[in-house]
Amino acid sequence: MNEIVKKNGIQYGVITGIISVLITAGIYAIDLSLFTSMWLQLGLVLFYLVIGVLVIRSAKKQLNGKITFKEAFTTYFISAIIGIFISVAFNIILFNYIDPAAKETIKELVIKSTAEFMEKMGAKSSDINKAIKGMQEKDVYSISESLKGSIFTIMFSCIYGLILAVIMKTKSPNRD
Repeated sequence: MNEIVKKNGIQYGVITGIISVLITAGIYAIDLSLFTSMWLQLGLVLFYLVIGVLVIRSAKKQLNGKITFKEAFTTYFISAIIGIFISVAFNIILFNYIDPAAKETIKELVIKSTAEFMEKMGAKSSDINKAIKGMQEKDVYSISESLKGSIFTIMFSCIYGLILAVIMKTKSPNRD
């Protein structure tokens, strides 16, 4: 594996993971209801999409402006896996060992905001009750659910990474 690819993937993965931890810790410290903010969640997704572009652009620049599809995808994938691992590990520790009561508070906030949203959208009360019951039975911050969620995140990241690699690869497969 190319050392530049590996170095950039690890460096940006650690940076992304640390930023994720700081964001989660900041939201936790400021106001748990921010975990239910759709705008904040969309902003975070946009942030992670931009990081993906930056990690590949950085590697491409260090490779004299030429990067293969494999190098672009590998750089992004290493970065994504490390960032996801750090973030999920922090969430598991925070919500299962440091402050398990916080995840119950967040669950209630999510249930409340979901019910309000469904009411605004004209959902039947039976559908709202069914959705609430399902959410009450699920512990989204449990270790198993966190790991399941990370698998989904990795799959989404792979798709995004493949698209980015196609877009950002050098057109000619031969590098100087």
